[in-house]
Amino acid sequence: MPANTNIPKPFYITTAIDYANGAPHLGHAYEKVLTDVIARFQRLCGRRVHFLTGLDEHGQKVQQTAARRGISPQEACDEVAVLFQALLRGLDITNDDFIRTTQPRHKEIVRRYLRQLHDAGLIYKAEYTGFYSVRQEQFVLGKERNPDGSWPEIYGEVASITESNYFFKLSQYQGWLVEFLGENPDWIFPRFRQRQVLEFLKEPVNDLCISRPKERLAWGIELPFDPDFVTYVWFDALVNYASAVDATGLWPADAHVIGKDILVPPHAVYWPCMLRALGLELPRRLIVHGWWTLGGSKASKSTGNASHTLDLAGVYGADAFRYYVMREMNVGQDSDFSEEQFKIRYRSDLGNDLGNLLNRLLNMGARYSGGSVPVAPEAFSGDGVPERELRALWDATAPQYLEHAAGYQFHAALELLWGFIRALNRYTEHRAPWKLGKSDVPADRVLLEACLAHLAEGLRLTAVALTPVMPRVAARIQENMGLSPATSFEGQLEWSSRAAGSRLAGKAILFPPVDA
Repeated sequence: MPANTNIPKPFYITTAIDYANGAPHLGHAYEKVLTDVIARFQRLCGRRVHFLTGLDEHGQKVQQTAARRGISPQEACDEVAVLFQALLRGLDITNDDFIRTTQPRHKEIVRRYLRQLHDAGLIYKAEYTGFYSVRQEQFVLGKERNPDGSWPEIYGEVASITESNYFFKLSQYQGWLVEFLGENPDWIFPRFRQRQVLEFLKEPVNDLCISRPKERLAWGIELPFDPDFVTYVWFDALVNYASAVDATGLWPADAHVIGKDILVPPHAVYWPCMLRALGLELPRRLIVHGWWTLGGSKASKSTGNASHTLDLAGVYGADAFRYYVMREMNVGQDSDFSEEQFKIRYRSDLGNDLGNLLNRLLNMGARYSGGSVPVAPEAFSGDGVPERELRALWDATAPQYLEHAAGYQFHAALELLWGFIRALNRYTEHRAPWKLGKSDVPADRVLLEACLAHLAEGLRLTAVALTPVMPRVAARIQENMGLSPATSFEGQLEWSSRAAGSRLAGKAILFPPVDA
C-alpha cells in the first residue's frame, strides 16, 4: 500500500470461491457477473477496486471424484480451474486475483491462523458422535431433519459417525455475534437475511469441528499441531478472503458476495467468529443473492439443469447474458431463468429499443448532417417542449439510477434506464427527422439538427450509465459516435453538448439476429 495514508483503501470485493468438483453453471456465472457489475460501478465512481474470486479445492468430494477417475486430486482441480477461468474470460469479468486454496500463499495463512488459535487455547481435541453430511462435508444436528425424519435434500446422504477431532470454541462468541448484529442492522444485505441469522442464533451454537482425520480425508491442509489431521474445508475456504490479501493493507473486505445457501452458518456465524478470535476486523458487508430457478426448480449442478443456460452467452454475447441476469433478478430474492424471456429481452429491449436507436442516429447522421453530430441550435437550448421534457427526464433518471446501483438494485436501475431509452425512441418518432430532412423550410432544418443532437446526447448518456452492466456494448455505442468510452462517471452523466461535432460511423449492428 502507498505510504500516503490520505489515499483511501481500495474497495475490496470478493465472490464466494467455487468448489472444484464440477463445471461452472448458471449460479456461478450470475455471482461473477453481479460482483463484476458492482466492481465496475465502483471504478466508475472513482474508487480503486480489488476484486477477488477463485476456487475451493480441498475436501472429501474432490478426493472421491479424483479417485473414481484415477487421477490425483490436484490434477482434478487443475482441470476445473481451467473451466472457471474460461467462464471469467467469457463473461468479461474483471477480477484482479484468482485464488486457489491449494496455493502455498493460502496454506501458509491457514496454518498461521490455526496455530494462533491453538496457542490461545481456542482449539481443543474431543471425541464426537453425530450425523455427517458427505455432500456438505459438515456435521449436522438432529433438529435439522424434516418433520418426517428425512434429511433436507441439500445434505444428501447423512451418516452417523463417531471420531476424535479438533474443535474451535465457536460457542463462546455467540453472545458477541448477537450483539454485533443488533448494533449493525445493515451488515447483511438485504436486511431480512440478517434477521434469519439472528433467528438461527436463538438456539445454542455448538463448537466448530475444524479437522478431519487423515484416515478418512487426506486431501487437505495438514494441521500445524497434529500431522494426523487435515483442516476442515470450511475453515480452510473462508480464510481465502484474508489470505489472498495478507500484508497488503486491503483487509477488511468491503463486500463478500455470496449465495443464500452459504450464509448460515458459514459466512454469518463461522467467519465473523473466526475473525473475532483472530483479532481481525470483520468484512464491512455481506451481499446475499438468491437462487435461480428453472421451471420452478433450483438451478444447480446436482440436478443437471443449469449448465446449458451458459450457452446463451456464447450465442447471444456476454453483454446480452449480463443484461438479462441483472435485469431479471432482484438481488436477495430468487428469480426464474426463462430462455424464452431471454430471447424476448434480446429482441425487444436490446435489439429494438437500443440497437435500432443507434442505427437510426448513424443512418440519419449520414444522410442529413454529413456524418457528424450536429450542434443543437441555440433556439432549442430551452424552448423546445419535447427537448426540454427529454432533458428533464434524464435529470430525474440519472440520480435515481446511481442510487439504485449503489444499493445493489440493478434490476430497478436498468428499468429506469430503459424508461429513458424508450422515451428517446418516442421523441424520435415525434420529431420524425426522416420527414424533416426532406423539407426545405428553414425552421424544419433547425428542428432536424435539434433532434439529432438530442438523440446523440441521449445515447451517449445511456452508454455511460450502461457501462458496468454491458461494457462492450457501451463502448461500441460511444466508439460508433466518435467518442472514447467513459472510464468515470464524473462529468459524464450531465446533459451536455459533448458529442457535438463528433464523427459518426456508417452503420452498427449491436444485436444481430440469432438463427434459432
